[in-house]
Amino acid sequence: MSPLSLDRLGWAAALLLASFLLGSIPFGYWIGCCRGIDLRTEGSGNIGATNAWRVLGARWGCWIFLLDFVKGALPTGVGLYLSGTQSVPIADALGSLAGLASILGHNFTPWLRGRGGKGIATSAGVLLALVPWAFLVLVGIWGSLFLLCRIVSMASLGAALVFPIATGLLYPGRWVLLAFSLLASSLAILRHRSNIRRLIQGTEARFRRNGGKDLSGV
Repeated sequence: MSPLSLDRLGWAAALLLASFLLGSIPFGYWIGCCRGIDLRTEGSGNIGATNAWRVLGARWGCWIFLLDFVKGALPTGVGLYLSGTQSVPIADALGSLAGLASILGHNFTPWLRGRGGKGIATSAGVLLALVPWAFLVLVGIWGSLFLLCRIVSMASLGAALVFPIATGLLYPGRWVLLAFSLLASSLAILRHRSNIRRLIQGTEARFRRNGGKDLSGV
């Protein structure tokens, strides 16, 4: 079958739509509502895992992170699987597009009129499936920065900045993956605009394990 056949394009389009819809599920918001709390009006106002950890507690924060992580990993893995024995660029493209669709679904979920999360947990899931070696590097970068400064947003921004570099070095010649890394990194940075302003002003709060303020938001 030709890589550009209508049948294969139809499957690809269906995958992208399914990836966006899966990514758009606002687990943090729904779990918060089940607990009688609207995360959009508490803490940082973000529906991601960091704000959920602070507002709902560690257990629910971990569950929301895991669910958002799976939203990225699952469609990306399916995209790679469906590419079958096709060429590496086609596999990279299908996996990257599925992952990007899930991130966009999370960040701009239609369930909440486009007011989604910042996409870090979902992006992490995409990276594990698509570029596992880069994922390991970024986990190390994120963890090191977090231990040094205890600011989730700074750790996330640092990892986002390193992502294209790590991809270029670890996957040389894989231009589709490099393009995806640049897009995903730029999107993550743009979604952290308010955090960047607070970092510049010196008002970004540090993560506290037991209560306290943390306006970072994942």
